[in-house]
Amino acid sequence: MTTVSTSLARTGRCTPPAVTVSSWAVPVMVLGQFALLAIVPVAIALVGALRHARDRTVRWAAALLALTYAIPLVIWLARPDGAPSLSKDIHPAFVGLIVAASAALIVAILRARRH
Repeated sequence: MTTVSTSLARTGRCTPPAVTVSSWAVPVMVLGQFALLAIVPVAIALVGALRHARDRTVRWAAALLALTYAIPLVIWLARPDGAPSLSKDIHPAFVGLIVAASAALIVAILRARRH
């Protein structure tokens, strides 16, 4: 008789570890003045959540994070007189929104693990 441990049974329902790590990396990178490079963990979180997360809240939170990151990125790219880097051009309110959206994704992931 084969038994499956609880942790193995739960891994099928959990959010992928790459999404979890990316959700923590985004605010660290944005606050650490690496806002343009934060596109990588934002993309990983979005794609991983949309493809593999079964919890709807995790998918919505990942989409919210991607949207809050995309708005200042598009503004920076569209401005002809923008700063040489996204970190220098991004408004502090957008930094706060990105950090808050990342925190919402982290909370959604933790909530999904409990259920």
